[in-house]
Amino acid sequence: MTNALTDRKPGTWRNWSGLEEASGLEVVTPASAAEVAAVVRSAAEAGRTVKAAGTGHSFTAIARPEDVHLLPGAMAGIVAVNRDAMTVTALAGTQLKTLNAALERLGLSLHNMGDIAEQTLAGAISTGTHGTGGRAAGLAAQVVGVELVTGTGELVRATATENPEVLEFARVGLGALGVLTTITFAVERQFLLRAVEQPMSWDEAMSTFDAMAASADHVDMYWFPHTDRMLTKRNYRAGTDLAAADPVARWRGWLDDEFLSNTVFGAQTAVLNRLPGAIPAANRLAARMLGPRTYTDVAHRVFTSPRNVVFREMEYAVPREAGLAALAECRRVVEASDLRVSFPVEIRVAPADDIPLSTASERDSFYLAFHTHRDADHLAYFALMERIMVDHGGRPHWGKVHTRTAADLAAVYPRLSEFQALRDRLDPQRVFANGYLRRVLGE
Repeated sequence: MTNALTDRKPGTWRNWSGLEEASGLEVVTPASAAEVAAVVRSAAEAGRTVKAAGTGHSFTAIARPEDVHLLPGAMAGIVAVNRDAMTVTALAGTQLKTLNAALERLGLSLHNMGDIAEQTLAGAISTGTHGTGGRAAGLAAQVVGVELVTGTGELVRATATENPEVLEFARVGLGALGVLTTITFAVERQFLLRAVEQPMSWDEAMSTFDAMAASADHVDMYWFPHTDRMLTKRNYRAGTDLAAADPVARWRGWLDDEFLSNTVFGAQTAVLNRLPGAIPAANRLAARMLGPRTYTDVAHRVFTSPRNVVFREMEYAVPREAGLAALAECRRVVEASDLRVSFPVEIRVAPADDIPLSTASERDSFYLAFHTHRDADHLAYFALMERIMVDHGGRPHWGKVHTRTAADLAAVYPRLSEFQALRDRLDPQRVFANGYLRRVLGE
C-alpha cells in the first residue's frame, strides 16, 4: 500500500489520499516519551504547534502539522504483555499490521478492527477507527490505558484507576489532548473467523440485513451505485483451534484481493473518470461478476485487506434504527441525480460504547461510507450524501471528509463541552491545535 511518508521532500507532509499537505515543517523523530516531552516544551515556549502524524491515512486534515511534525516511526513495538490481565502495551507509533503480526506470534488477538491495517495505533484510536459488529467495534473501545505527553510537556498515565477522566476522553482524543506515547489494549486468545461472502440483490440484502446482523458476529455490505446489487460479508467466530483454519488459496487470494480488487479495479476506475457515462454499465458488470466465497483464517487476516487504490472517503454513523432508511434515501438521491459513482458504498454496524467522542458513543450505530477515486470530483457527491446523514442525526468519522463545525457537532455529541474543558486543562496553549481542530472543537 502506498505510504504518504515515502514520497515527500524533507520538511513536507501530505496524507495518503493527497487531499491535505503542508510544507516548511520542522521534522523531529523522537525515540522516547522524554524526547517527545522535550519537543513539546520547546514548542510551547516558542509559541509553536506540534503534531504527531504517522502514515497519513486520515482523509481530513486532523493530523496536518503546522510547525513541528513528530514522526512516530522510532516509537514502535510491544513493550509489555500481561497474560493474567490479558493486556498488551505497545508504543503508539506501531502500525496496526505490525501489532497484529506480533500478537499472532504471541497467540493473542484484538477483538475487532477495521478493514485496513496501515495506520499507527495512535492515529487509529484518535480518529475513532472501527470495524463492524462484535462486542466492541471500535479500536478505542478496546483501550484500557494510555500514556501521553500534554501540552505543558508532562507525561500522564491514564487507566481506570489513575487519571480515569483522561482515559475516558483520550481513547478518541483527536490528537487534541496530547501526544500518545503508549497504548494498552485488552486482548484475547487468538481466534478464527469463518468468512461468508455472498452477492445479493438490493431487496434481499435490505430485507435480511437485520437478521444477518443478529446472527453473525460481524456483517459488512457493499452497494454498487446505479445497480440493484450488493455484496454481503458475514464473519462468524470459529473457535481457537488454529489447525482448523481453511484460508483462501494463495492463488485465489492474489486473484481476488490483489489483482481484481486492486490492480484491475484501480485501472478501471481511473479510466471511468474520463468516461463517466460508462460507470453504470461497468458497475453492473462488476457486481454480476462477484461470486460467493467462504474461508476460515485467523481474525486479523479476515478483518483486514489490502487497499492499494487511492481514493477519497466520507463516512457517517447514524442511529442504528435509522440506518436502512438512510441508505435507501441515499440510493434514491443518487439515482435522481446526474452523478456517476464508480466506488461501492460500504455499510457496517457497531454496538454502542462509552467513549464521549466515539461515533458510536451511547448509541448503536449504522455506518455509511462513500468513496470516489482520488482523481474524481468528490465534492458534489459527498455534499449530497452529507445532507442526508445530517438529517438522520449522523456523526462524521473524524478522519474522513466532512464539513461539520464545533457548533454543528455539539448537537450530536452531548459531552463535547466536557472534552473541550479537558482540552483547556491538558493543552491550555493549544500546542496541538491545527486548522481542523479549530473547526471541530473551536479555538
